[in-house]
Amino acid sequence: MGDGFKEQLTEDSSFLKADRRLDTELVDKLILQLNRIYPQILTDKEATKFRKLDVPTSVRVDELLTHLQGKGEEACREFYRALHLHVEEVYYSLPTRLRLRDLMDPLRYQPLYRQKYVLNERGPVFFLGCFGFAVGMALLYYYSETKVTGGSRALGMAALGLKKKAQEVLIWYTEENLLK
Repeated sequence: MGDGFKEQLTEDSSFLKADRRLDTELVDKLILQLNRIYPQILTDKEATKFRKLDVPTSVRVDELLTHLQGKGEEACREFYRALHLHVEEVYYSLPTRLRLRDLMDPLRYQPLYRQKYVLNERGPVFFLGCFGFAVGMALLYYYSETKVTGGSRALGMAALGLKKKAQEVLIWYTEENLLK
């Protein structure tokens, strides 16, 4: 889609020529809007030419759009403003408007950027190092527990960070295993 109104009008012109909702009365309203408010865009002589009723509406719309495109960006922008003011349902069904609406709809299209969820910035090597350390500690605990103290030393160490009641239970269990 072009950035300017002139490019948009070029793209929308075939739709506007074929749209049956733009009847004679609505086209006259658009012409009068452009003529009265912006006479530099559409002079009285030009407005009279585009309002001739003996010319079919589709031909008049075609000639008006071609004329506005020749006048430049400002004329095309004012045409869109008049269209929005007088024929809102046609304005919102223009191909360029539909495409713009679809691009702005967050439910229809995924955002162009993906949010990266980072738990830490250190990367996968750090994670693998920590995981390896945890596995090593688990293996050390598992094999040293059965051969040396029957699990009492690890339980005694675990009791250091607990509340008083839990600490007493673990120490009691440790002492009981040492006596056996």
